[in-house]
Amino acid sequence: MKHWYLILIFITQSIVSQNYSITYEKWSNGTKIENQDPLLVYTNSLLTLVSSEGIFSGKNNFPLEQIYIDRDKQTLIQSAQLNQNKLIASKDSLALGKQTFELLNETKTILGYKCTKAKTIINSNTIELWYTNDLNVKGAPTVLGQNLGLVLEMNRNNNFVITATKIEKLKKLPSQISLPNSNFSDALTYRDLLWKSRFISLSVFENETINFSDESKSTDSILRFANGTVILRKVKFPEIKNGSPIFAELKTNSTGDAYDRTGSIFVIPVKAENSFFNGLKNGMNTLPSYQNGNGKTYQGVVLKDDYQPLTELMRFFTPFGIKQYNHISLKDKTWHNEVPYRQDISELQPILNNQEMWVGAFIGNYDKGGHRVTVEITIHPQDNEPKKTSFALPLFNTTNVMEMGGQEYATMFSEEKGLEVIFNLEKPIKNAQLRYITTGHGGWENGDEFVPKKNSIYLDEQLAFSFIPWRQDCGSYRLFNPASGNFSNGLSSSDYSRSNWCPGTVTNPMLIDLGDLSAGKHSIRIQIPQGLPEGGSFSAWNVSGVVIGEPVE
Repeated sequence: MKHWYLILIFITQSIVSQNYSITYEKWSNGTKIENQDPLLVYTNSLLTLVSSEGIFSGKNNFPLEQIYIDRDKQTLIQSAQLNQNKLIASKDSLALGKQTFELLNETKTILGYKCTKAKTIINSNTIELWYTNDLNVKGAPTVLGQNLGLVLEMNRNNNFVITATKIEKLKKLPSQISLPNSNFSDALTYRDLLWKSRFISLSVFENETINFSDESKSTDSILRFANGTVILRKVKFPEIKNGSPIFAELKTNSTGDAYDRTGSIFVIPVKAENSFFNGLKNGMNTLPSYQNGNGKTYQGVVLKDDYQPLTELMRFFTPFGIKQYNHISLKDKTWHNEVPYRQDISELQPILNNQEMWVGAFIGNYDKGGHRVTVEITIHPQDNEPKKTSFALPLFNTTNVMEMGGQEYATMFSEEKGLEVIFNLEKPIKNAQLRYITTGHGGWENGDEFVPKKNSIYLDEQLAFSFIPWRQDCGSYRLFNPASGNFSNGLSSSDYSRSNWCPGTVTNPMLIDLGDLSAGKHSIRIQIPQGLPEGGSFSAWNVSGVVIGEPVE
């Protein structure tokens, strides 16, 4: 009996001692991916680890994600080192058993081993796995197919391939390989924490009220102006690598106001001596003025000397009473509770990079209940992106965010001159563009909100670009607008096409090519055939512009 026991121990040790290291490389559309981090799989009869050469050499940046298979318990463990001090992990004892494959008779040889084909479809992707049983171990370069055998190749849709390039037999697995024994979270929490660790998130406002009320007061962290219709918070932006995507995200709903309102997310440099912040504190008339001969004075809207206007990150429009008025019932209409807005603002990297900024939010309303907003800015580091804009200069912004503090409406387009700004370039720039946001306003039948009007942009008095800003998709957002009026023709107010905006949407910037600009003075002029006043109603155009480009070294 003792003799057979010793034989059993010997056999078990022999099976466990079959340790392998497999290196995999990735190919895209038949071409080997350059500068890749090859995958590593370590496996024996008790344990499989999916990792990479970069993780084992210490060259990879956080997060460092690895996959373990506890062969004895048939358990999948996902582990990620988010930073030096934080490790997260999740454990799933059912995932491997849920995988299903069509086992086919096709075979081929990979690295001298006979492999058999298995196929599955996941999220409309056809995935083919080639696995071998010749080595008496199991493993794979991803979670998929871990129990088939040793997967030596994975082919997704015939355009992405992970294939084994080297197999090594080891006396034992590396000493640093061991199953995680930390506190395990559920898979959903794990994926969320891992995902959020991959980018920088700057929380600006969290469920802050923007309303019109004498009771609106500033706090140590949130400043309020114009009876609460403008809120500001100081934010320190980190160093942002050129080419890294930057996103502004806003969520909003009504806490009293039933109407569609103009909104803006903007920034003001904290260290600027002469900025729009002075107007917020001391009154609009303390800001540099612009006049074009129509008899009105427009405060703080254009670049002048050492003064820069607001840099607009996002122009948005609230819908008609979302959430607060969801009690209004219509057949087959289930209203949303919140509007999400998310916009790429990467071209403004030169303005935000490593700067301390006042980040502001404005919603033009005269309602004590107002609106509630959450604002977040996310930065997604990216090393291999080509350099993009590295120069940005705010030129103009006519959106009267201090409407409730006495700032004049943007009616300067009643004159042919329209809006003009002179700017000076210390160095030439190439591939210059104007980041241009425009929306027309005047909410009666013949007002510019509902009448298409051509915008003409002149560079140094030469027409650079013209177009008619117009949105015809407003009916797509009907479920954001419970309080939108319904008319006898079967349309809702929120259905109507408008001058580059809809209730419940973001207005996208136009990137207008300006060519290469020499050093010295230049001018940008915006001309719009603004509609005439009718009784007490008038038209206005909110336009903002930032010139961006690449300095010539």
